[in-house]
Amino acid sequence: MTPVDQPLPSDGTARSDRVLGSVVGSAVGDALGAPFEFGPAGVFTARFPDGAGEMCGGGGWEPGEATDDTQMAVLIGESLLEQGGLDLPDVFDRFRRWASAGPKDIGLQTEEVLMSGDPWDVAAPIHFQRSGRAAGNGSLMRAATPAVHFAAAGREATMSAARRIAALTHGDAAAWEGTAVLHELIRVALDGGDPVAAVPGALDDVREDHRPRWATVLDPGWHPDDATEFNGAVWPCLGSALWALRTTGSYEASLAAAIDLGGDTDTVAAVTGALAGAVYGFDAIPARWTDPLHVYLPGYGDRVLRTPELVRLAELLTA
Repeated sequence: MTPVDQPLPSDGTARSDRVLGSVVGSAVGDALGAPFEFGPAGVFTARFPDGAGEMCGGGGWEPGEATDDTQMAVLIGESLLEQGGLDLPDVFDRFRRWASAGPKDIGLQTEEVLMSGDPWDVAAPIHFQRSGRAAGNGSLMRAATPAVHFAAAGREATMSAARRIAALTHGDAAAWEGTAVLHELIRVALDGGDPVAAVPGALDDVREDHRPRWATVLDPGWHPDDATEFNGAVWPCLGSALWALRTTGSYEASLAAAIDLGGDTDTVAAVTGALAGAVYGFDAIPARWTDPLHVYLPGYGDRVLRTPELVRLAELLTA
């Protein structure tokens, strides 16, 4: 049965709390969903029938361990800070250094682009030209950090940045446009607005040739069962995240709904967490999820970021 759409809160949550909620919320969703990746629908409820999910680990992941989704988000965020803005060659170099270090998980498409040896500005287009496929959800999963960084500059700036970052690894414009929409919905939520109500405005700025397909999966009547692709693709991934947000009434419930869809659970939950965290704020994320949260950074020594480091990163990105 499809849940009834829930009104999103307008509770006076501080913008700073929403910023932290988006960055940390995405990482929490990533780590919470990782052990269930490629599992069947209903897998989260089956493990936690009382609804109070834990960072359980499994599938090669420690309890609370975030995946490549959050690792790449951190790399973008640190590049933005250290370079004083968006330096695409620097972001690509950081991605390549990370990929070369053998992370535990990395998307096949992303790995092929980063390890191709091609220059940063042509690696993704060359891959797309050869493969004809580049609409994976890997550009969505890492969006929280740049989304909060560019949000204060307005819709045009945040959507433009999203497209440019997505294009580093994804040659299909569908991924660029979907990431741009996600950036815009996070921006609206950070300002206390309703991201679901913001969809039509975001679609107005989507490329005309991509607008109909995005309008379909972001429509209020769309359900993940309507997807025509696996949720590792960019369209059903974002559509599922928005569905999980609009049909639940809390940060925790939205993540449970996202993970219960099965499939690419870490990324769908990471995207859901970025949106839900921006709506409900950091204080809505339970400590049983933030306390064990940690992010390894392959290729960068023995660095491990935990929740306080992610909070500080989020703060600096909006300073």
